[in-house]
Amino acid sequence: MKEEILRNMAVIQERINKACINSNRSPDEVKLLLATKTVSAERIKVALKAGQTLIAENKVQELKEKYEVLKEIPHTNHFIGHLQTNKIKDILKYGVSCIQSLDRLELAEKLHQRLGFESKTIEVLIQVNTSFEESKFGVSPDDAIELVQQVAQLNRLKIKGLMTIGLFSAETEKVRLCFKLLKSIQQKIIALNIPEVEMKELSMGMSGDLETAIEEGATIIRIGTAIFGKRIYPDSYYWNEQKYKQ
Repeated sequence: MKEEILRNMAVIQERINKACINSNRSPDEVKLLLATKTVSAERIKVALKAGQTLIAENKVQELKEKYEVLKEIPHTNHFIGHLQTNKIKDILKYGVSCIQSLDRLELAEKLHQRLGFESKTIEVLIQVNTSFEESKFGVSPDDAIELVQQVAQLNRLKIKGLMTIGLFSAETEKVRLCFKLLKSIQQKIIALNIPEVEMKELSMGMSGDLETAIEEGATIIRIGTAIFGKRIYPDSYYWNEQKYKQ
């Protein structure tokens, strides 16, 4: 198990490095995030002990189940799944430093309210549905700037950038359009110079399309199965909690 995970991490890191060089970017500009849905805490520990520092869950229940085992190893925990408002308390309790999937004002307001109660702040990325698929969460690209402006008024939420889940397609240029659109929205937001809003992070790209994502400006690449192995459930089970029957 250990050798397989270490070997897979090395392969992914090499792909990231090559993609950065080919795009005239420094590999230091791109962070590898380990998507740890369904991955046991013991397997995650192998990656953390090998020097990885950034992990993320899709489901609050898994976050809770692995928290005690993993907290002994220094790391940063993001949340990348669809977040229901009744799970906000748990997100804050179990060490999440950034929610990458903020996609609606109602969630932002309830999160802000709870953070005020606990005298905390949290980093967020605004999730944008750049593939225009009804099966995917994320704010519409047409409404993304307005949502950023609204969330910027909530001072306990620190906007650090944008996130998207690209089209699940083998056609590279169709996937590229999703990443180009996110980059375009980022640039429009930067031009508006909204107080308290940073646009330094673009979380986009997974194992099948990381090179394309890096070419289009990704700063966070989310990798799961290519490091930890295939899962027993399809991606739709994790990405679309309300939009598929489970």
